[in-house]
Amino acid sequence: MEEPVLKSWDEADAALKEIAEAENQIAILESSLNIASNALKEEFKAKSEPYKAEIKKYEAMVKEFVTEHKADLKGKSRELTFGKVGFRLSTKVVLPKKLDRLIAALRRYEMDDCIQVEEKVNKDVLKTYDEKEIIAVGASLQKGDTFWYETKKDDSISREAVS
Repeated sequence: MEEPVLKSWDEADAALKEIAEAENQIAILESSLNIASNALKEEFKAKSEPYKAEIKKYEAMVKEFVTEHKADLKGKSRELTFGKVGFRLSTKVVLPKKLDRLIAALRRYEMDDCIQVEEKVNKDVLKTYDEKEIIAVGASLQKGDTFWYETKKDDSISREAVS
C-alpha cells in the first residue's frame, strides 16, 4: 500500500482550505458566465424580435393565399422554389376536464390499454420500515460509511462588501 499523502489533521485542514478556495474560484467563474449568458440572451432577444415579427406576418400571408388557392394544389401540397406549402390532416383527442367518467367508460368498453398506471417503489418510505420487513418483501438495506466533507462559508460577509 502507498503511504497517505496527508500526515496530520493540520494537513487535512489545509487541504480543505484549498478545496474551499477552488470552490470560490468556480463560483466566481459561474457568476461571470451567468452574467455573460444573460447579456447574450437579452441581446439575442432584442435582435431576433423583428425577424420573429416578420416571420409571423409572412406566415399569415402565405396561409391566407394557400387557403384561397387550395384547389391549385397537386394533392395536399405544392413544392415552390423556397419551400413547400400545403395542408395535412391533423387529428387530436380532446379529453374532458374531469377524467373519472372517461376512465370508467374506457374500462367498461375494455379499453384498458388507453389508461396509464405507473407503479413505482417509494424507497424513502420503504427505508422507514423495520429491516426484517424490508427483507421479507424482497428488498434489502445496504449500509456503509460514506465519506463526506464541507468547506466553511463565512455568511457574515455581506455581498456588497465583496462587490
